[in-house]
Amino acid sequence: MTAPTSARQERGDAVRRDLMSFLEQRTKRAVAADVDLFAAGLVSSLFALELVMHLEQSFGVTVAGPDLTLDNFRTVEAMTALVLRLGGDGSE
Repeated sequence: MTAPTSARQERGDAVRRDLMSFLEQRTKRAVAADVDLFAAGLVSSLFALELVMHLEQSFGVTVAGPDLTLDNFRTVEAMTALVLRLGGDGSE
């Protein structure tokens, strides 16, 4: 069971790195994976739509219906969990 866990962890690490890089480029600030992006004023609801597009294009997932909630986009960790749950492969 170590291999699937390791592969999932590696995918999660790749998603996390990608999101942190994307956010740093867009906000011009380094962002910790557990920071509430909305509470910190780094992300607006409009920018959340860009995040949806980024996740869909970068990781081949479709974010729709009940997954389109701000809670899924509050932190890098929440977005990483969303991508993994939706089956994203963690590669660009």
